[in-house]
Amino acid sequence: MKVAGIVLAAGGGSRFGQPKAEVELGGRRLVDLAVESCVRAALDPVVVVLGAVRLTPLRLAGIADGDPLDIRLVDNADWATGLASSLQAGLRALEADVTVDAAVVNLVDTPCVGEEHLRRISTALRGGATAAVATYEGTARTPVGLTRDIWGDVVRSVAGDEGARGWLRAHPHLVTPVECADLGRWADIDVPTDLPG
Repeated sequence: MKVAGIVLAAGGGSRFGQPKAEVELGGRRLVDLAVESCVRAALDPVVVVLGAVRLTPLRLAGIADGDPLDIRLVDNADWATGLASSLQAGLRALEADVTVDAAVVNLVDTPCVGEEHLRRISTALRGGATAAVATYEGTARTPVGLTRDIWGDVVRSVAGDEGARGWLRAHPHLVTPVECADLGRWADIDVPTDLPG
């Protein structure tokens, strides 16, 4: 089973004061950290959905020159309508690639989510899950994994500033929870004071 990665990085970061994709943490942009985690988790290709700012991911740390990387940049012209349009853009960008069987979706503003989180979701999909969601002491968060069979339904059902959450809640019988609390606390970055010191 071939599992792709999708990084949702299109938002304008109104509460933060700038698009979060270009925010730096430890001298590296959040978009680069997110893409690197996908690559290290063997997600291929990696689709980066951009909108408010157009960025090209930088060379990834620790990835040897010459390693084949399939990183696809997708422009979401509707990014201001909310997260749903970015999820739709990311999934639609993969529809024509019949070699991809599933996708693991992550947010650019959750640097707490790393390679192992992504691997666990990917492993659940490879193990037969239709949808998989990372949980932290039972609370569903990100990343989220979706098999190709449900992409169309997810794309049709999401709206506004909510990603796949509504679809997942409406289809609990298709969702496999994947506990990730042992990997650390889940947190997103909304304002500058949320950045780890």
